[in-house]
Amino acid sequence: MTTPTAPGVRTPDAEILPLFLERWSPRSFTDEALPLAQLQRLLEAARWAPSANNAQPWRFLYALRGDTHWDTFAALPNERNRLWCTQAAALLVVLGDTASRSHAFDAGCAWGHLALQAQALGWSTHGMGGFDAQRAREVLQVPENFAVLTMVAIGRRGPVEALPADFREREQPSGRHPVATRAFHGGFPPAE
Repeated sequence: MTTPTAPGVRTPDAEILPLFLERWSPRSFTDEALPLAQLQRLLEAARWAPSANNAQPWRFLYALRGDTHWDTFAALPNERNRLWCTQAAALLVVLGDTASRSHAFDAGCAWGHLALQAQALGWSTHGMGGFDAQRAREVLQVPENFAVLTMVAIGRRGPVEALPADFREREQPSGRHPVATRAFHGGFPPAE
């Protein structure tokens, strides 16, 4: 069986499950609400991520568009990200318990599980580094022993035309660097 090519620029160099190619991070979202039961399915997938010593150091804080917490979450992304992510159905903040040395690694794996489950259910996700982590810590009352790692927008993929013009060109799946530039046998290669 060969792995099909995803729309855009995604062609794998080895056979992988199509789900990995189909998942990408759009910025355009429809106005469809994310039912809490669907969000719970995404969080359940995250729950089963591998975790060092089974510490499960991740935490997800969330708001659904239109609920009493939405405005607090929607104010956290930077100005440019607010142009699109506030159209999403849900916003999450991902945390890692720093008592675990591998908290960021484990939380990243949990977020990956969540993103793939969303894709399987017809939802799209977009992780963001462009947000005010200190403000998130304050307004969401995050304890000091938790790192504020990232934000995630979740929603149904919308039409590219719904985006501001300067976002439209990038509204497609992105490629990846070849494995040979990211994985090295026996140790890190010498600097050139």
